[in-house]
Amino acid sequence: DNIFVVVARVGKQEFGIIVDEVFHTEEIVVKPMSGMLKEVSIFSGNTIMGDGSVILIVDPNGVAQSVRKSGVEETGSEQEEEIEGKNEGEISSLLLFEAGSPDPKAVPLSLVTRLEELDATSVERSGSRHLVQYRGRLMPLIYVDEKTARKSEGRLPMLVFSEGERSMGLVVDKILDIIEHGLDLQVEADEPGFLGSAIVAGQATQILDVGHYLPQAFSDWFERKEQRAHDRLRILYAEDSQFFRSMIVPVLQGAGFSVVVCEDGMEAFERVNGGEVYDLVVSDIEMPNMDGFTLAKMLKGHKKAKDWPFIALSAFTGPQAESRATDLGMFAYVAKFDRKGLVDALKAATSQVDVEIAA
Repeated sequence: DNIFVVVARVGKQEFGIIVDEVFHTEEIVVKPMSGMLKEVSIFSGNTIMGDGSVILIVDPNGVAQSVRKSGVEETGSEQEEEIEGKNEGEISSLLLFEAGSPDPKAVPLSLVTRLEELDATSVERSGSRHLVQYRGRLMPLIYVDEKTARKSEGRLPMLVFSEGERSMGLVVDKILDIIEHGLDLQVEADEPGFLGSAIVAGQATQILDVGHYLPQAFSDWFERKEQRAHDRLRILYAEDSQFFRSMIVPVLQGAGFSVVVCEDGMEAFERVNGGEVYDLVVSDIEMPNMDGFTLAKMLKGHKKAKDWPFIALSAFTGPQAESRATDLGMFAYVAKFDRKGLVDALKAATSQVDVEIAA
């Protein structure tokens, strides 16, 4: 009998995965794994198909680790590659696209709910707004480049962002690729809608500021029902990456919190040691001068801050890191691109703070 083998390559290690059947290729959006399945390293996430079925996504890196454990030795050069990869910075899945010019633009894939391509004739107008009927509801369309808005025929590629029952379609010219790459913003943006520019796959690439476009579709996108109740709460947020500061701060502010931003753990601790008072702490783990683990340990030993809920954000998740976070008494350990996980952790931490205030 014939068998199907998917040939995968991780670093310089090549191996085959035997599968029962091959159907077709399809563009998907990978969502983070459930907390209960995080220890299953051979899967990197899941996705919802068009028919509503949920499928798991195989992680070649996780499979490669299983192969190594079963007796395949790693060469010195592969080990060096792995170390180099970690030193390059936090690796994330980036969606590359074109809009307005051939210059590449990028957005973290985890922020995108799905990719769509609709016929331009399906676009309807309501006043000055462009809408499409999408999954039984009206979805506003926002254009990265206004020239695209005048397109009346052909296909319109778009990135769909959703939360609850609301969705927004961000129309682009062309979807290029999905790659794994580190993000290091080197030049600040000189136009609204972008966070800045970074080198991605050897090219200068503009990084999309999703927070700029979402309120154009729904002005209250970042507001929460519980916002008024939590206006009094202050968050101390430590993050050395300008990119992640630009991405996370709107989420925190949109949830109704007052946010004070620090560029590393040392600055955050100095603020607390200087007498500043907060209700919650949100911190990156990988930072210069003082990392998130050290900051958590220092705050736990601080008379004033020892009971503040501490939410850690990291691009690297796994049982070992999460176990260390638990040992340090952290309230939650969340993947950086898991926006829902962060919002859920904030809600839970807020409930704890409210109980303490009431007491």
